[in-house]
Amino acid sequence: MFTAEQIKAAHEKVKSGADFPKYIQEIKQLGVTAFETWVKDSHTEYFGDNDFHTSSTAMYANLAVAGTSNKAKFEHYLKIHQQGATDYFTFCHHCAETGIEKWFVSLGKMTCTYYNKAGNEVLVEKIPQ
Repeated sequence: MFTAEQIKAAHEKVKSGADFPKYIQEIKQLGVTAFETWVKDSHTEYFGDNDFHTSSTAMYANLAVAGTSNKAKFEHYLKIHQQGATDYFTFCHHCAETGIEKWFVSLGKMTCTYYNKAGNEVLVEKIPQ
C-alpha cells in the first residue's frame, strides 16, 4: 500500500490548481481511493482498498474557517486557482475565508466535494482526466 511520504512527494509537484488532475492520477496509481482534507491545517486522511488508511500531518498553523459559506466567492477563488493564479496555501486561505471546512475527493467517481462547517455540500465538481 501507499505511504504518507509517497503522497507528500506527489503533492510537492503541485504548484497550482492547474496541476491537480496530474496529482490525482499519480496518487490513484499508488492505490489511493479517496481522501479528505481539512482546511484549518491541511491535514489529510487517505483511504485505500481493504479499509487501509493513512494520514498526513498539519501543513501550517490553524486557519480560522468562516462560520458561513459564500459559494459565489468560493467558486471565483476555485476558478482562479485552477487556472494557476494561486498557490495551494493561498487557496486554503480562500477556502477558510469563504467558509469551506474540508473537501473530500473520490478517485472512483473522480469528484471533489467541498463542505462547510455544518457538514453541508457547497460544491461538487468533476475532476478533469
